[in-house]
Amino acid sequence: MLSTILYGARVSLIIGFGAVALQALLGVVFGLMAGYLGGRIDAFLMRLADIQLSFSTLMVAIIVGALVKAVFGSATFSAYAVPLLVLIIGLAEWPQYARTVRASVLAEKNKEYVDAARVMGLSSKRIMFRHVLPNTLSPIFVISTVQIANAIISEAALSFLGLGMPETHPSLGSLIKAGFDYIQSGSWWITLIPGAVLVILVLSINLLGDWLRDVMNPRLYKG
Repeated sequence: MLSTILYGARVSLIIGFGAVALQALLGVVFGLMAGYLGGRIDAFLMRLADIQLSFSTLMVAIIVGALVKAVFGSATFSAYAVPLLVLIIGLAEWPQYARTVRASVLAEKNKEYVDAARVMGLSSKRIMFRHVLPNTLSPIFVISTVQIANAIISEAALSFLGLGMPETHPSLGSLIKAGFDYIQSGSWWITLIPGAVLVILVLSINLLGDWLRDVMNPRLYKG
């Protein structure tokens, strides 16, 4: 049981970190473009984010997962479950990054160092990624810790519903699902122990996020 839980936790963490990396990539690029370029690009990207935010993350993941499973079949989905879950969860959560990065870029783009870069003739792409982006990283790191926890929970929920990791490839979610049928027979520990590990893992990541928030905010950090 211990070895299975350790393997399942590793799979859940891989999915969590991979999904957050995809979220951050899409969200940072779209947020930089929306905040710095403005105009129609800003309006289009933010309305797209608003539409996606009107649906819950789990709902989007369930719809996309069900479609992928229907188009490619259960066998293909099971064989490529990890990258598919990274893609599904990553695509469902990028607006969180985009809106945060956009707000930070709007506060930065009219500062003196950006005006100096424009006067020097630097391209918009170089200004965005070499000068503006480094000054927006603090909130991105804080959001990432929370998003890793959310991605792990989403993977567990999808696996429990049969749209995530198959029971032959254990993750924390599939382990909880595998033991759910045996609760009434007295083998409650098959579900309880992976569930407790999931709660502790998510709580630890959230506490890490709170600590990072305090460290990166000089007005909150006491030393």
